[in-house]
Amino acid sequence: MRRAPKLSGAERSELQILHEKGYSARAIASVLGRSPNTIATELKRNSFREDGRTPQSKQGTYSAAYAKQKAYVRRKYARYQGKKIQDNNELRSYIVSGLTSGWNPDEISGTMRREKQLFYASKTAIYEWLYSAWGQAYCKHLYSRRYRHRPRKQPSPTRTMIPDRVSVTERPVAAQSRLEPGHWEYDSVVSSKRSGSTFALAVASERTTRLVTASLVPNLRPAPFARTIARQLAGKQVATLTTDNGIENRHHRVVSKKTGAPVFFTDPYSSWQKGGVENANRMLRAYFPKGTDFATVTQTDVVSALTRINNKPRKILGYRSSLQVAKEKGLILEKVS
Repeated sequence: MRRAPKLSGAERSELQILHEKGYSARAIASVLGRSPNTIATELKRNSFREDGRTPQSKQGTYSAAYAKQKAYVRRKYARYQGKKIQDNNELRSYIVSGLTSGWNPDEISGTMRREKQLFYASKTAIYEWLYSAWGQAYCKHLYSRRYRHRPRKQPSPTRTMIPDRVSVTERPVAAQSRLEPGHWEYDSVVSSKRSGSTFALAVASERTTRLVTASLVPNLRPAPFARTIARQLAGKQVATLTTDNGIENRHHRVVSKKTGAPVFFTDPYSSWQKGGVENANRMLRAYFPKGTDFATVTQTDVVSALTRINNKPRKILGYRSSLQVAKEKGLILEKVS
């Protein structure tokens, strides 16, 4: 199907006049002999943005000259992924600084907008630059350390019997909605098989504030793992706990007794039901990549990684840090470890 030609400068000028007079997109389309979708898209894509970087008087308005420039810039960079970032030294330096500080592209983009910087790149543009020849050297700073788009592999699940197991479907509505603090998820991050080490990380993440805690554990036997999780959450507000069906969670009643909170279990093959701690594991892997032998890691190393994770801006939190939100919500934060 043949595509309609792009709007000309004269059409954009007439569009501006009619739009300022209050004509609807459909009425303007009828005057210009264009599709209403074409006009609506033009107004949406090429009007002044409603953000902190645009003067209040211009926000949401349409200017033919500005629209023409926006369309030109979009076409200019469409075929050259990452060129916008590569051509702007200040923008590129800001992105590299964020990457080396452990921020992901979405957090860099969101913080850039919140700080009202004079330059801007979306998370998609940053990923395109990273996956281009110009940005390849900085892909090592991504949590995944991926150098190109790659589909995720499904983890191999293990079947275990959990006594007195209560399904996550019975978890309170407050935990599901993330409206109140105190609902935690926990999991483990193991050493590489090649190392033969039994050491691992016991990781917990709070659902509302996204606060992450972690402690080294000598092995994943149920008793020491349960004691480690309980000790890790001591002194913190705990209303519910959610975990998976791993053998290390057989002693979940010990965790409940120590914290005073019930433990709920995800369905088999459904790690997304505890997505908060899964994301926390992914962030920790940036500091302890696959292949790490946790027998060679100290708790000081773990605390250092947690400090960076809990202090970085998060999109889900309005680009505030987990630590900031945890303090605002009154979550007890005597020691994040």
